[in-house]
Amino acid sequence: MRNGVNKLIIDAHHHLWVYNNLDYNWMTGAMAALRRDFLIPELQQAMRESGVEGTVAVQARQTTEETEWLLDLATRNPSLLGVVGWIPLADPAVDSYLDRFTQHPRLKAVRHVLHDEPDDFYMLRDDFNRGVSQLLKYGLTYDILIFERHLPQTLAFVDRHPNQVFVIDHAAKPQIGERLLSPWQERMKELAKRENVYCKVSGMVTEADWNTWTNDDLRPYFDVALSAFSPKRLMFGSDWPVLTLAGGYARWMRTFRSFISTLSTDEQESICSGSARAAYRL
Repeated sequence: MRNGVNKLIIDAHHHLWVYNNLDYNWMTGAMAALRRDFLIPELQQAMRESGVEGTVAVQARQTTEETEWLLDLATRNPSLLGVVGWIPLADPAVDSYLDRFTQHPRLKAVRHVLHDEPDDFYMLRDDFNRGVSQLLKYGLTYDILIFERHLPQTLAFVDRHPNQVFVIDHAAKPQIGERLLSPWQERMKELAKRENVYCKVSGMVTEADWNTWTNDDLRPYFDVALSAFSPKRLMFGSDWPVLTLAGGYARWMRTFRSFISTLSTDEQESICSGSARAAYRL
């Protein structure tokens, strides 16, 4: 046992960046605390304090330059077990990008910031789906970043690619702050019927009230995700450094540990590392 949780803990979702105003213009208002560099040394300190031994770095900019940077960091830092990068999936030349970036063994998945697209049905576009359809032959997973309102079209999107491995980021961002479980819970249970879909319990604290959230606020949403996906397809993620807006890495880890404390050793191991290893082939 390590810090009360069996064996290795993998943080399947965090970010790194060198801040600038142009590329991170989404850090407005209350998110101003994120307007600085967040790099490997600070991440590793948080990992040590929370007993995390490996991570998956996830894109925060929609540029191939960031993907290259993250892959270079992974080369030089063994604790970065994988990278979820950005590649222009809707580009007719998507195969050339995939040929190039999959030469790097740490590229494990691709993500597009779907929830920021003006078109809520962007994921159903033919050009985007053509790109997604190429991921299987390259052995890449696809991370789905959406709001709860996108779940109906996400079902249609996933069903277009029955053999593709998908990971739902941040449990599809339920309305925790509003204490609304439906229709999110029903739609997540339906989505979980697709055995090629995994789910991260990252990003929960920033969907709650940043200043007043308690474990009891988050627990119903965690329980729905656990029941729907089972420990074999549910994985831990921090969403560091975004989670610092609503509390530190260590606090979220304590909350997560409390949520899984009654599970069996094998179930804890699945959520802490096994599902991430399976989904991302770590």
